[in-house]
Amino acid sequence: MERLNYCVRRVLQIIPVLFVISVVIFFLMRFIGGDPAVMVLGDKATSEAIAAFHQRAGLDDPLPIQYVRYMRDILHGDLGTSLSVRRPVAELVAARFPVTVKLTVLSAFLSILISLPLGYLAGKYKDRPADQGIRALALVFIAMPSFWVGLLLMMLFGVRLGWLPAGGWDSTNFWTQCKSLLLPALTHSLSLIALLMRDLRNSVVDISRMDYVDFARSKGIPESEVKGRHIFRNALISYVTLLSIRIAYMLGGSVITESVFALPGIGKLMIDSIFGRDYAVVQSLVLIFAAMVMVINLLTDILYSFLDPRVSYHE
Repeated sequence: MERLNYCVRRVLQIIPVLFVISVVIFFLMRFIGGDPAVMVLGDKATSEAIAAFHQRAGLDDPLPIQYVRYMRDILHGDLGTSLSVRRPVAELVAARFPVTVKLTVLSAFLSILISLPLGYLAGKYKDRPADQGIRALALVFIAMPSFWVGLLLMMLFGVRLGWLPAGGWDSTNFWTQCKSLLLPALTHSLSLIALLMRDLRNSVVDISRMDYVDFARSKGIPESEVKGRHIFRNALISYVTLLSIRIAYMLGGSVITESVFALPGIGKLMIDSIFGRDYAVVQSLVLIFAAMVMVINLLTDILYSFLDPRVSYHE
């Protein structure tokens, strides 16, 4: 019941945050300049055509009226209509969102698969050759820009060796999609792998020095249980925090990866909509990203109670 009450409070807190975000992104998009009519119709469009576009899209109304109309549509479940392609925003998001979700899930899976054993190994063998090699590898991963890594992987595995697709997307074949996502996911996850390895390594080193770990060994508890229950489990708390934050970032920060590998995801849709001054699409995507970040943070807080029984939900 305590956890349920906490979840209800957190969900209620999301509402005013989303309201503030909607106000900021709505007015910010209109203040950065650029006319959507010119972006859609082209530089050679006549003044009559531009005026007709403004009237049809409701851009002639005062900004407060436009915002009230926008919020009214949102409350009725209508994300609006794209100014550039004249399609419902919900339809565009539904078509592109699965690509970004698949990319994020595979990137997170690769990050956990690689960072978890290497980070624990580095912490277990502190200052030994294994630890020094893993830390050096983490620094290399952090130092390499994602677009550069993506191009290198594309040239090596896609062009030179021909093992994996160099880019593009097949919306019909599942296995082709998996092959198309492997290189982007690896590119997308390298920096996260490095951060997770370093975080887990430092946590294992710090926790191994704690008094309760020495006390557990003095009681005759098997070493495997000490490492699993007292060291590894407690080291996962900061690991899970960092992982959840980065997953939320990866959902909204896939612009570079999707652009390099020509993936039709949400990130690519966002950057195209910003350059095209497509107000309805940008506003809806920002709200969706913000809601996803807050939901992921809520799920992370709930997961804490399973990793650390000392966590309390009293505020």
